[in-house]
Amino acid sequence: MGVKLIVGLGNPGKKYENNRHNVGFMAVERFARFHSIPLDIKKKKAVFGRGTAEGEEVVPLKPQTFMNLSGEAVLYLASFLKITTPNIIVVADDTELPFGLIRVRRSGGSGGHNGIKSLIDSLKSENFPRVRFGIGRPHMIEEKELCEYVLEDFTRVEREALGGSLEQVVEAINIIISDSISIAMNRYNRKVNLEL
Repeated sequence: MGVKLIVGLGNPGKKYENNRHNVGFMAVERFARFHSIPLDIKKKKAVFGRGTAEGEEVVPLKPQTFMNLSGEAVLYLASFLKITTPNIIVVADDTELPFGLIRVRRSGGSGGHNGIKSLIDSLKSENFPRVRFGIGRPHMIEEKELCEYVLEDFTRVEREALGGSLEQVVEAINIIISDSISIAMNRYNRKVNLEL
């Protein structure tokens, strides 16, 4: 099966840690805790850990390059560990999905997400699975305001619901690792939005 690289997209530093744009970091931290994998290795613009999940070797990763250059850290680690592109599972926020809704995709374009775009550019491929986490977007918001919105912290109401949603992301990743992405897609792509 090969080593799985579990990538959470976000921005490093205290200033950003509770931002909507950092939900990928939050999900990978939750995944690492669930499988008792310390994120204690720092190399080349990357913070990661090594361990096992669902009987498979996994490497949870938080790129430290800032969102728009995430691909640099992913390419470095994937090359260093000889991890193939289909074994790179990416978790990222998605403004086109209502808050808390999860969508699993086998591959595809960036959907306007700069972190995903950086991965596609660096890996020279769109052929990597991703788990998209809905963070919603205000109605009639302009592009500049959207950039500000994703860099805001989750609201109190959102934070209260966040834990359960992140657990679903961990479950989805576990299913991709242990069963298949098709099973994960069938299970999570039909789920209804959380009622807030």
